[in-house]
Order: sequence, then structure tokens, then C-alpha cells
Amino acid sequence: MISMDDCIFCKVIKGEMPSYKVYEDDYVFAFLDIHPINPGHTILVPKTHTTDMREMDGEIAQHLMSVAQKIAPIIAKQVGTEAFNFTSNIGRAAGQVIFHTHFHIIPRFSTDGYEHWHRDGDVHEDLTELVEKIRESLE
Repeated sequence: MISMDDCIFCKVIKGEMPSYKVYEDDYVFAFLDIHPINPGHTILVPKTHTTDMREMDGEIAQHLMSVAQKIAPIIAKQVGTEAFNFTSNIGRAAGQVIFHTHFHIIPRFSTDGYEHWHRDGDVHEDLTELVEKIRESLE
């Protein structure tokens, strides 16, 4: 994994790399993605370096979510929509490329051509077994 000294998001937070800052407070930093999916695509990160959300402090995670609730609708409105995705890729197989916890706020348009996640067919048999395993692990 990349060290904090080599982390591009840590450098953005410290002002060592330029960014299009949208929001900043003591705990989180938000900036426009320089390779956006759609106009307004914003990256929201905790200032504390962690690899992904599993390592985040609970209070910072709650704060990050409250900031997302505040800024995501404003960002979407400013680019002419009310719709947006709020997501995080966790792990290489999920598409994580930068290993500093981050969330994407992606304004969406009905004509943007990006597909939503879905799975065709009946999966109820698969889900019954899986839900039992998850519930047992949570106990």
C-alpha cells in the first residue's frame, strides 16, 4: 500500500497538490474530481489517512456522512439535476485505485448513458442462504 507521504489525497489535503476545493472543515475535505464521470463529480475524504471506510473512526464517519448530506444536493443542483450517486470503491476488485478512504458524489442525468447496477433473473434461493450467513456473523 501507499504510505501517507506518497498518498495523492493526503497531498491534496495538505495543499501540496492543487485541487478544486468544494468544502473543508477540521475533519473532511471535498474537491472536484479531475477525471469526472459527470460535471460536479466530487471526491469527499476524511483528513485522517485510512485505507478505506473499514478503518475510519466512527465519529469521523458520521461527520463525513452529515457533510455528504449537506453538499451532495447542492452540487447536484448547481449542475442542473437532483439525482446523484454516493459511493465508495473498497478494495482493488471493487475498483479502488487510491488507497485513502474516499467517497464519490456523482451527479446523475437520465441521459448520461451510465448503467445502474442490476442482476437479471431470480436470485431468491441464493439470497436465503446468504442472509443467514450474514445474520449469524453479525450476532
